Amino acid sequence: MSRFPFRRSALLAVSAAVLFCLHAAPAHAQQAVQRQLERVAKGDESGPFAPSWDSLGAYRVPEWFRDAKFGIFIHWGVYSVPAFGSEWYSRNMYQRDNPAFKHHVETYGPQAKFGYKDFIPMFRGEHFDADAWVDLFARAGARYIVPVAEHCDGFAMYDSGITEWNAARMGPRRDIVGALEAATRKRGLHFGASSHRAEHWWWYDGGMKFDSDVQDPRNAGLYGPARHTTLPGASEAKEPDPNHLEQWLAPNQAFMDDWLARSSEIVDKYHPDLIYFDWWIGQPAFQPYLKRFAAYYYNGAVQRRQGVVLTYKDYDFPENAAVLDIERGKLDATRLLPWQTDTSVSIHSWGYVANDEYRDAKSLIDELVDVVSKNGNLLLNVGPKADGTIPVQARAVLLQMGTWLQTNGEAIYGSRPWLLFGEGPTRVTSSALNTDQQQFTAEDIRYTTHNGALYAIALGWPASGELQLHTLWQGTPYLPGPVCSVQLLGSNSQLSFEQRKDGLHIHLPQARPDEPAFTFRILSAGGSAGACEN
Repeated sequence: MSRFPFRRSALLAVSAAVLFCLHAAPAHAQQAVQRQLERVAKGDESGPFAPSWDSLGAYRVPEWFRDAKFGIFIHWGVYSVPAFGSEWYSRNMYQRDNPAFKHHVETYGPQAKFGYKDFIPMFRGEHFDADAWVDLFARAGARYIVPVAEHCDGFAMYDSGITEWNAARMGPRRDIVGALEAATRKRGLHFGASSHRAEHWWWYDGGMKFDSDVQDPRNAGLYGPARHTTLPGASEAKEPDPNHLEQWLAPNQAFMDDWLARSSEIVDKYHPDLIYFDWWIGQPAFQPYLKRFAAYYYNGAVQRRQGVVLTYKDYDFPENAAVLDIERGKLDATRLLPWQTDTSVSIHSWGYVANDEYRDAKSLIDELVDVVSKNGNLLLNVGPKADGTIPVQARAVLLQMGTWLQTNGEAIYGSRPWLLFGEGPTRVTSSALNTDQQQFTAEDIRYTTHNGALYAIALGWPASGELQLHTLWQGTPYLPGPVCSVQLLGSNSQLSFEQRKDGLHIHLPQARPDEPAFTFRILSAGGSAGACEN
């Protein structure tokens, strides 16, 4: 998931002088790709969106996404079988200076005799229960669910007509994405899917440098091009900058056609409300294909009367043509356009690995509140075990979040950002990749609005017994009139308060509620909530 969960030198530790490409895809796969591309071409002509940035700029984020605020991401695949290091095991086991390489040889034998493909029969998912998963996620308070349809490893978790290397034909022998879609929609939640196929161009390049099963043409459907990542003649001493993807070896047309066919196939099969793309779509070669895909996705959604979301990272799309996603990061201020951050309950890997560490509910609730106050959504990842069970640590955290949202959800769901996102001493930096954990204090407040009420969410409980909101001073221009009511969510009693020149002073109950964060519903005279009338 994350761009570089290992040393970047390992990513480029392969000769740039010789380029390898595995045998072409089987004829039936090529025919399936061609048929899918023909459908895309017809779709580009059947709606209001054309494959141009000017036309795609007419896209508008649907209200369901703005209201939902909280979704669940699912990284489940063959990589959950070795459960070592991270979900990048499929790549790292072929990188000779990576710990996964040594672990693999010591545990399973040399890669020429036991490669990544040999984990597939061990990936049975015998306890997978789509309804049980969705029930857990709904109890956690999620309003949309986004499984990984295909990770960078090249194994599709859905019933693909383009590749036989998929979960419906191998491993679990079930259409995992299809089962989750049915269970999700049955619960009235929104369904999405993610594709990390873009990185597959170079994913297995390490296996071309030594004797491994990556070089066997019989496995080309799984291992793909296995192309190098550096340009011909480039010096390995100076690594390409991941923020300047034009320095990387561009994928060829055959790969790009396959990428577009697979991505649009997911749309045709499951009509997802959200499509998530990982970072390597920023490679310049993807630009014309991204336009074609977006037009196809948006035009189909118009015909289905469906509001859809397409996410991107960094600057891969113009801001108004799709929805910005920030991986394991935050923004330091409110963004006028809706956005999303994605992070994981687990700390070291997006997929399940043994002995991982897990976030606590407090830190994730704080993050949810901070993101929502700035007009964003939180997409929280869970990595199930290979047998299809959810780790007990993740389950416990999710249920704690759900309990908090049952009490405080009116300040989250359907809310919109206020004039100011918040106040307090803790500064959040706009950044991505492993910068998502923040230590907030009782003085850190985040604001949202909903149905005419202002919500102040305190990320701690003041020891003094009084909460001071500096922003709401007497005569503040941010409110239509003086504060006339303050209530702590979860309590039926009104709190006493004083609105002074230095802020709103709220007198807290003596007994501290057992909550990770505390929400105060604030009404003011002249507001539209109607609860301050004499």
